[in-house]
Amino acid sequence: MEPDVHLWSQWLDGPADADPILLVMGANASGIVWPEELLARLSTRHPVIRYDHRDTGRSTWAFDEAPYAVADLAADAVAVLDAWGVDRAHVVGMSLGGTLVQLLLLDHPDRLVSATVFCTAALSAWEVPDMPGPGTALLRMWGEFDDPRDDAGELAWRVEHWRLLNGTGIPFDADEFRELERRVIAHTGRPDSPSAHARADQDGLDRGPELAGVTVPVLVVEAPEDPVNPPPHGEHLAAAIGGARLVTMPGMGHALPVAVVPALAEVLLAHTDAAEH
Repeated sequence: MEPDVHLWSQWLDGPADADPILLVMGANASGIVWPEELLARLSTRHPVIRYDHRDTGRSTWAFDEAPYAVADLAADAVAVLDAWGVDRAHVVGMSLGGTLVQLLLLDHPDRLVSATVFCTAALSAWEVPDMPGPGTALLRMWGEFDDPRDDAGELAWRVEHWRLLNGTGIPFDADEFRELERRVIAHTGRPDSPSAHARADQDGLDRGPELAGVTVPVLVVEAPEDPVNPPPHGEHLAAAIGGARLVTMPGMGHALPVAVVPALAEVLLAHTDAAEH
């Protein structure tokens, strides 16, 4: 990692004799997006680390001056472990975070006790004919990331984005996500939408065949209402990774409303427990 890149991260105490959990968030999203209730549940059994990708939150925003590749964000995750003196961790990745976790499985398996991925696509997914992708409404919104908006308009845009990402399996609570984005903006100290990851170089991601050799215990959580990576993405990913286990989280879309947290925490902790014993 370049010496001038600063990554904000936070350590939440858990049992001292347990391996930490590193949470890797999706594209253009700060670590604050991880629900507080999920952190609280996970930290009953493990220390938990969350962090801001570069060009999000309180980490360095410098893509225009120093462009980087998506693969560099995986190296950042290793740098966070190094900064906290963690040799091995359970790693959990959502969306682009799931892509980064796949790269960690290939390049740094010695640093992973286990891995969990959800709301993501396999590195080999786009080699499969007719694999579904995002719908037109989401693609339209993604084209608006850099559009000028005042503060109120930005907050409203973000809530509407979450409405689409949430899907229809779990009722959408606009107030819940409005409060989430207020926390994100306050944490970041600026109201504009991050968009650098959409412009990052994707070279080095065409490594799908290598996933069959993974030996780290991997859990794939399928989100059946995910409008970004809908079924059969979860099934394809679990089949692509050697020995991966697939579970379905009923109603889950491409978001983490509080309603999904108890069941998600339960499957995450069952997986980390199995990997340690």
